[in-house]
Amino acid sequence: MKIKMAFLTLGFLLMANIASAFTIRYYNKDSQKYTMEVRSNGSTQKIEFSGSTTSSASVQTSASEVEIKTACGWVKVKDSSKIIIKDGCITIE
Repeated sequence: MKIKMAFLTLGFLLMANIASAFTIRYYNKDSQKYTMEVRSNGSTQKIEFSGSTTSSASVQTSASEVEIKTACGWVKVKDSSKIIIKDGCITIE
């Protein structure tokens, strides 16, 4: 019984961590890799976008919207948004 409860508790903790990931799908048209500052729930983190690629990047937060600092200023991005990076600036698709 104790083992069953331990596995259930561990399962709920893992699901909570997965649910708190904020995912951004992106296409970086630039050959340059970018590391940008992300602001959410009063804290800041860094996010990395590989050059000349289509991929996804994740940020650990429970927010449904984050702000990303680009060369063109701060951009608000919602969870699961698709963005395009060109010349260091973000446009939302």
